[in-house]
Amino acid sequence: MSRAALLLLNAAQVVTCAGPARARRGAEQGDAAVRDRVGVAVGADGRILAVDSDAALRAAHPGVPEHDCVQGVLTPGFVDSHTHALFGRARYEEQELRAAGVGYMEIARRGGGIHASVRDLRERSADDLVALATARLRRIAAHGTTTLEVKSGYGLSLESELRSLRVIRRLAGELPLRLVPTFLGAHEVPLDYREAPRDREAYIALVTGEMIPAVAAEGLARFADVFCEPGVYSADESRRILTAARAAGLGLKLHADELENGAAAELAAELRATSADHLAAISEAGIQALAAAGTVATLLPGTMLFLGRPKQAPARALVQAGVPVALASDFNPGTSPTVSLPLVLTLGVSQLRLSVAEAFVAATVNGAAALGLADEIGQLAAGFQADLALFDVRDHREIPYWYGDNRCLRTWVGGRPCAGA
Repeated sequence: MSRAALLLLNAAQVVTCAGPARARRGAEQGDAAVRDRVGVAVGADGRILAVDSDAALRAAHPGVPEHDCVQGVLTPGFVDSHTHALFGRARYEEQELRAAGVGYMEIARRGGGIHASVRDLRERSADDLVALATARLRRIAAHGTTTLEVKSGYGLSLESELRSLRVIRRLAGELPLRLVPTFLGAHEVPLDYREAPRDREAYIALVTGEMIPAVAAEGLARFADVFCEPGVYSADESRRILTAARAAGLGLKLHADELENGAAAELAAELRATSADHLAAISEAGIQALAAAGTVATLLPGTMLFLGRPKQAPARALVQAGVPVALASDFNPGTSPTVSLPLVLTLGVSQLRLSVAEAFVAATVNGAAALGLADEIGQLAAGFQADLALFDVRDHREIPYWYGDNRCLRTWVGGRPCAGA
């Protein structure tokens, strides 16, 4: 065995989520492989060497630096597989509008929503965006997240979309977090393409003919995403955009059936997308299609909560159908301004009726699968990246129980400190 560079010892529990290096589905999603009174040995290469008793690890690696886990709970670092973390100003005024009965689409028609963030981002420099995002990403890491996807989509022009993705690349080089970039040029049809001589067809042509090739040429994104929703992009329009993205070598994701059913889940299955996200309005046919395709269903319960919507995605039906379910924050300035994956776990249990084990797998292994990284991160097992989070609790079930209370003490990415003392 290789010699360890760090031993993490004296933990009350370790949530290993150990198992197959792929999305978990059905009954296997309910096994978080929790172990009592074990520690973790981390190699010099930043990968996990072993999970074993403290005595066995000390015997195998004498004299290695130790971190005292103070009888807390070690978990895989959370994987937040759906965020819009690159934006300018907050949109707190929209919360009051919704409380007064103004709907999501009406706010958009008034120039709010995504369009407000587009206007704001286009006026900001790259340095400004880096500074804003850095502070937010550090807060995210302080809640136990070690990997997160970050989408573009508040530029909606060739120049602003490329600038956004370059900022994400810069952030990935400057922060200890793992960042996965996604191109979301089809987040909306921008207001400047809603009147002659430019129209939505011209904008789709811009996305497919100029944006996607430019993104692919610079290697700026791992995935492409489309907001496939009645009133935004139709299934046929989304298919055209995503087909062009796949031809350019990008993986596929969809904002699917969030507010109304538009057969977006079926499209995600047809295209073998890596994930279909939101799904509060998914149909039974959509559930069966995702199960057959093996596409990860990324559920975002914080969004429905913040929007005041009574209906959440049918998590239990998805799990029972054999669809792998992930949980993510949808962190964004308008509809889910939360940096806390533990809070999302709370909602996964209390609102989506997942078991605690199912919620943990959803925020680790299946989040990794939603980013095409299930063979690298998401579980504490030999050979996997040593991305870990330590929580000031004695039982893993306390993490979603103490809702709104950040119990995360520290995180590591590749065995190196990421957040915390």
